[in-house]
Amino acid sequence: MDSHGMRSWIFRIVLQVFILQLSTDIYSYANEEKINEFFQSGHTNNWAVLVDTSRFWFNYRHVANVLSIYRSVKRLGIPDSHIILMVADDMACNPRNPHPGTVFNNANQYINVYGDDVEVDYRGYEVTVENFVRVLTGRLPPSTPRSKRLLSDERSNILVYMTGHGGDGFLKFQDSEEISNVELADAFEQMWQKRRYHEIFFMIDTCQAESMYQKFYSPNILAVASSHVGEDSLSHHVDPAIGVYVIDRYTYYALEFLEQVTPTSKKTLGQFLRVCPQKQCISRVGVRSDLFQRDPENVLLTDFFGSVRNVELLSHTIKLEKITNTLQQNDTCGPSCENKQQAYRDRLSYVNQFPV
Repeated sequence: MDSHGMRSWIFRIVLQVFILQLSTDIYSYANEEKINEFFQSGHTNNWAVLVDTSRFWFNYRHVANVLSIYRSVKRLGIPDSHIILMVADDMACNPRNPHPGTVFNNANQYINVYGDDVEVDYRGYEVTVENFVRVLTGRLPPSTPRSKRLLSDERSNILVYMTGHGGDGFLKFQDSEEISNVELADAFEQMWQKRRYHEIFFMIDTCQAESMYQKFYSPNILAVASSHVGEDSLSHHVDPAIGVYVIDRYTYYALEFLEQVTPTSKKTLGQFLRVCPQKQCISRVGVRSDLFQRDPENVLLTDFFGSVRNVELLSHTIKLEKITNTLQQNDTCGPSCENKQQAYRDRLSYVNQFPV
């Protein structure tokens, strides 16, 4: 091989090595980007606090609103153990209900949103401003069961949905008391100081709803409201068989969007915030995002409405030194340690499955 051929051969080898290295770097970068995108939300668990504040039969739609959102978040993966449902009146058992045990959100009566598995945590006169604030801040009596507690932490994404009758700067509870926008803002600040949330998505469907988030000052809160200050939030349609309005406009179109979402959906909060333009809602939807650190266009809707767990798969074994050493010590400590040894093994074993 002459010198020219040798140089050409060396050049080809170097070029192949360069291309191989470049391909490896590009793949590694792309893989790293995927990993970063996978874990960028920063949360490890999801909670939902869903509140209907209205009593009386003519407010049937508010119960349908909150039960519809409840049904959506359960379908997308948030379990009842992570949902606090507050319903001020039991429309399903109201004597005026022509279909006892049901609540419908559409005149076609296609879906019974009350269903067979609704777990109401606070009902009737338990739905008060005091109990709502206590749930958010964790200031509940020691006797309160776990099912009525918001057991969130600094890695919790929380959806807070509220519906009822409101005005400029307040939301009525039971037609007997009200929570102000200042009180709500202070409750969220207590949650932040006590590390009870990572991010909050606040969603409210009521008249002059925008006023309820105007006083927020805590970080990592994204808020959407069904109407601006001075505007009414209107109902969508009447069910002639029931004789009352069965759902509000904003919640109706929000649910229409949510019904297209699956646990693996890539739909974003940015898309959701554009739900129900003025030609549909009549009122103008308000959004506040200045306290939120991320771009809603890049935030998955399931970061708040679902419960998708981030999982990292490893190709190697992780040795848990403390547990392994403890078991080894128990194995050599003689018959006197048999009970302790069995206790450690029980801690590291799976529980029996429920019979099918």
